[in-house]
Amino acid sequence: MKSLLKTCTAMTLAVAFAAPAFAQVKEIGAGEGQLNIVAWAGYIERGETDKAFDWVTKFEAATGCKVNVKTAATSDEMVALMNEGGFDLVTASGDASLRLIAGKRVQPVNIDLVKSWSTIDDRLKDAPWHTVDGVHYGVPYMWGPNVLMYNTNVIKTPPTSWKVVFEEMTLDDGKTNKGRVQAYDGPIHIADAALYLMTHKPDLGIKDPYQLTEDQYKAALDLLRQQRTLVGRYWHDAFIQIDDFKNEGVVASGSWPFQVNLLKSENQPVASVFPEEGVTGWADTTMMHVDAANPNCSYMWFEHQLSSNLQSDLGVWFGANPSVPAACTNGSGMSTKETCTANGMDNFEKVKFWTTPTSKCATQGDACVPYYRWVSDYIGVIGGR
Repeated sequence: MKSLLKTCTAMTLAVAFAAPAFAQVKEIGAGEGQLNIVAWAGYIERGETDKAFDWVTKFEAATGCKVNVKTAATSDEMVALMNEGGFDLVTASGDASLRLIAGKRVQPVNIDLVKSWSTIDDRLKDAPWHTVDGVHYGVPYMWGPNVLMYNTNVIKTPPTSWKVVFEEMTLDDGKTNKGRVQAYDGPIHIADAALYLMTHKPDLGIKDPYQLTEDQYKAALDLLRQQRTLVGRYWHDAFIQIDDFKNEGVVASGSWPFQVNLLKSENQPVASVFPEEGVTGWADTTMMHVDAANPNCSYMWFEHQLSSNLQSDLGVWFGANPSVPAACTNGSGMSTKETCTANGMDNFEKVKFWTTPTSKCATQGDACVPYYRWVSDYIGVIGGR
């Protein structure tokens, strides 16, 4: 497994192709009858969780493409599923997208066939996590921050720092946070530790939480080993984290606005903040498998995700920001200018978006720790080594 990860990372370093990349699809034909998508939890809703949120039913009726969804809990799982094949689309975050491009698991998108491409946020159209040498390998979907979620009965004053999940401290109920915090079950969490150190140990000289020298990387791992003594559970399933906040005494964790919104809808005592150290975040792109069996339905979905109520309603449902800014104000769904502002639409430049760490890095003289090391070392950290 480690050798495979190393090979994938090596390919990512170059992200180069022997020949120019061209989109395979030249025109959209009749739908094939189905569409198979790998997606984050909450991203593809058909009203089963909440009847008010459904952007699949009308798509199926209009196109005849039945949508089948495989939920993935981490970016590594998404990459593994796309490597296995059998899927048409994936909603990949930045720590997966370049790996998929370098591994030739996804194909270039013919943006001329996506009529609503011009409506996409200019900050996302040519984003480096889905655009290589001017070629687009996906259609921007959603973006948002990884927030600090906390129990308001136990932490009465909104925390201003990630310290509550990284260092032992006494909370407002007189007990410590030991055993009552969670951390993300994924190697990319190393970046959260590095982001914390950027503020609290500036002498380390960290400029980018995804571009770490050996010394900076060691400091991040040491902080995560310290955090290990506090963590009751490492989470990767959003619904398990929701249950843990309700029933298992968890009081603080990095989280997605999705969990925060669902817990609040159930009148649970939770809130979230954007700490002073800043946040990491995700900008997700819908990417098409190189061997997609249903390319016509895939292109129909590309257009649907931009032009329907999906952008607006998903923004409210997930607490995320649409890739189409007009969805905040055009009345296509539930989003308003106020909800988009609350979700951080104006904080794009403050979010350190997930990306794949490579040994070639601009900030540290091409001497950074690559992702395959993050994978193996993070397993060691959460395993107590």
